[in-house]
Amino acid sequence: MKVPSPTSRSAEKRCLQRKQQKKARSVTMSVIDARDLIFKRQLLPNYCDGGRNRDGSRARFHAPGERLLLEQAAPYFWVMSTQETLFPEAAPAMPGGFRYQPALISPQEERELIEHLSRLPLKPFEFHGYQGNRNVKAFGYRYDYSRRRAEPAEDIPDFLVPLRRRIAQFAGRPPDDFVQILATEYPAGAGIGWHRDKSQFEEVVGVSLLSPANFRLRKKSGAGWQRRSQRIEPRSAYLLSGTARHDWEHSIPPQASLRYSITFRTLAAPGVK
Repeated sequence: MKVPSPTSRSAEKRCLQRKQQKKARSVTMSVIDARDLIFKRQLLPNYCDGGRNRDGSRARFHAPGERLLLEQAAPYFWVMSTQETLFPEAAPAMPGGFRYQPALISPQEERELIEHLSRLPLKPFEFHGYQGNRNVKAFGYRYDYSRRRAEPAEDIPDFLVPLRRRIAQFAGRPPDDFVQILATEYPAGAGIGWHRDKSQFEEVVGVSLLSPANFRLRKKSGAGWQRRSQRIEPRSAYLLSGTARHDWEHSIPPQASLRYSITFRTLAAPGVK
């Protein structure tokens, strides 16, 4: 039996390597342009210019226009992914006057509130003869859309008094300032469109119950809109005051499951209509 010489084995190895390289070059989808990676030299000069790859091998920076196999470029993509994870893009700041407080109340308090709300004589929201897909009940004051003014309503029930104290502390105002309370039931598929609260009211605090929602805000900006959003979890509260209250509209898109909200409002200064 003839034993291959070291020279022939080396030649076979080189031949196999050339075949593998040729096959890799034929896969055009595995080739990228190093110009797409040029910015990495600015972000990570030590890595791309004489640093080390994950496997410990020496890394070098590839000049613009040089072609790279995807396998060669993998370390760069790994660093790009790591860089994006370590330094995520900051979310835009919420409008001035908007505040959010998760877990304002306990799960037990939420269950008790929902039990009371489920027994209220809620009625479909009405607006100039139109009935909305949410059900409401107002206390203290209600807004009369035909007369365009706030009218006295039923007294605030005892079960809402402790919650009013809690939201007043969150808002930094005396509890008695919040003279209007609106209980709302949002069945599955219900939401509320873009609007601002009526000018007869001033600060607004909402407490969300049972299901999460996406609280959206928008403000006209030239031909488009500035937009912000806040996920409001069950048992959380949000405050609308100042710019967020008067300059931005808000809405909640239709939800997949039943949700309740309790909204507290202060009255605007006398003379505001």
